[in-house]
Amino acid sequence: MKVYKFGGASVKDANGVRNVEQIVRQADLQDGLMVVVSAMGKTTNALERVVEFLDAGKEEQALAQWVDIIDFHVAIMKELGLQPGTDIRLQGEIPFDPTLPFDENYDQVVSLGEIMSTQIVAVYLLKQGLSVEWWNMPKLLRTDETWREAKVEDEISRNTIRAGWERSDRPNIVVTQGFIGGTADGKRTTLGREGSDYTAALLGNYLDAESVTIWKDVPGILNADPRIEPDTILIPSLRYQDAVELSYSGAQIIHPKTIRPLENKRIPLYVKPFGNPTADGSCICADGIGPIDVPVYIWRKNQILITMRAKDFAFVLEESLSEIFDIIHRNRLKVSLIQSSAVTISVCVDNTRFVPAAIEALQTHFNVTYNDHLSLLTIRGTTPEILERAKAGRTIMLSQTTRRTARLVVKEP
Repeated sequence: MKVYKFGGASVKDANGVRNVEQIVRQADLQDGLMVVVSAMGKTTNALERVVEFLDAGKEEQALAQWVDIIDFHVAIMKELGLQPGTDIRLQGEIPFDPTLPFDENYDQVVSLGEIMSTQIVAVYLLKQGLSVEWWNMPKLLRTDETWREAKVEDEISRNTIRAGWERSDRPNIVVTQGFIGGTADGKRTTLGREGSDYTAALLGNYLDAESVTIWKDVPGILNADPRIEPDTILIPSLRYQDAVELSYSGAQIIHPKTIRPLENKRIPLYVKPFGNPTADGSCICADGIGPIDVPVYIWRKNQILITMRAKDFAFVLEESLSEIFDIIHRNRLKVSLIQSSAVTISVCVDNTRFVPAAIEALQTHFNVTYNDHLSLLTIRGTTPEILERAKAGRTIMLSQTTRRTARLVVKEP
């Protein structure tokens, strides 16, 4: 069997859904196809605003945003020839409980984007004569209650999903959600932004897939973000190890957690353009063609640089490292770079809403300074000439350079 994952850009409108149908029809369906679909277009961002409005007591703005979301999906359904309320009954009320923590409400509301998109895709494929079944992933992929970054319980999830897949009456195609799972008591959870890739990898692992393919709006894995660098180069093949390094540095083409479930069973991961399905794209696999032989530029935006110095001039690295990283872990910070000296430690982290609480906790033990509005540029395969060009005209807050990799924390323009 194979797993196909379609991101939000692939299903942002009715033409995108029609294109998904054409790609699915071209697949070999004899051994089955698992189709993982993200929320449509920018729906996740819109649902996040709904939660934020409700949490702030702005019910009128939340309702207006919710109506826009429903209208967006209804318009796509009608353009596809589907009947709202008959073929598909969309969520009526916003599942928000003001007595619950923000993060728990976030998961109940934001997860609806995947539910709605997969219902539309599944019913449309069925109407086009394909043999299709819709799966409700929160009932199948068991997680804990770490809201917004739930941890998957592998054994339960594997057994449940395999049992469903091995049913004798299962149709050739299953459509389901990425990014979301569910707790033992039936509450929806999310796996972290861009977690749909991770879901596809887990399903590939659980079902011993022949391959996993992620359909994107780019030709494959490129050596730079085409929105930033105009002259990009396609990387046709790379090894699992290279992919892990790139994703850790912030490459957006794949989710950082995606590789391990595939590498464990040596399942190849293809990244292909949904606008040109017959193109080769890129392959992440055990037997890549060798080291990447072009410079790779990876931008990680919206960073904050936090520097800690011991209040009593103690040696920070020797005496305080575990304390610092315990605070970082408890506050769910994503560390993208670390640099230390005898008396200071600096960490570059994603600038999320958890940062202020982490800084407050660190300030009880250390003198803390920080800079925000930063970006982290990682250049893999750098040379002195490339590094000089990268630094030109930029304010460099911190830099690290090894034999082949340079990392620059720079002020955003």
